[in-house]
Amino acid sequence: MSSTSMIALRRQPLSPASFAPIRLLLVDDHEVVRVGLRTVLHNNQGITVVGEAGSKAQAMKEAQRLHPDVILMDVRLPDGSGVEACREIVSDRPGTRVIFLTSYTDDDSVLAAVLAGAYGYFLKDIDSAALIRAIRTVSTGRSILDQAVTKRALEWIKTISTADVPLRASSLSPQEERVLALVAQGLTNKEIATSLNLSDKTVKNYLANVFQKFHISRRAQAAAFFVKRQS
Repeated sequence: MSSTSMIALRRQPLSPASFAPIRLLLVDDHEVVRVGLRTVLHNNQGITVVGEAGSKAQAMKEAQRLHPDVILMDVRLPDGSGVEACREIVSDRPGTRVIFLTSYTDDDSVLAAVLAGAYGYFLKDIDSAALIRAIRTVSTGRSILDQAVTKRALEWIKTISTADVPLRASSLSPQEERVLALVAQGLTNKEIATSLNLSDKTVKNYLANVFQKFHISRRAQAAAFFVKRQS
């Protein structure tokens, strides 16, 4: 397995006898990826692929309809962010575990996933045996996210004083609020620009203003602040 295949996976031997049926939903906008995953995972060691989705809207609809135990989710979807889909699904169905399976390795995407309630974050070059172990581990309620990344995200949330939230929030313009919300969804500047019909430079300027007002320097810190405000 490539050393970059996954953010973290605690290898724990699992006995076939201990396997319980796991209902799995696949979410990826590329049909060939979904077909490949279904071929590898369906009816393999107690895993049953109960459905597929190619967009954020479909993912949320199928999660509500099928009640999966685990969802394999891509970060980038054609109609929005997998991070936002994860946040809404987990909020509606806390028992559903989301694992991100993606091509994006940047720290901000991982931290956005942590803040959204994901249980795992892997790259698409992960081998099938490791992916199956990850699904089984997550299905038991155990997280396989990198502990250092999780700790950093939680520390950022804790450093935001609840008393400071109204004051800081009131200093944001409506457009800066929109940009902040999309940053928390894990979107890139280019994706935010497309979503809001702005130029990349304008988005960068809005984000710089947000950073200055909050006295922060990282997108993930901005996402942490957004999550704190929603709680």
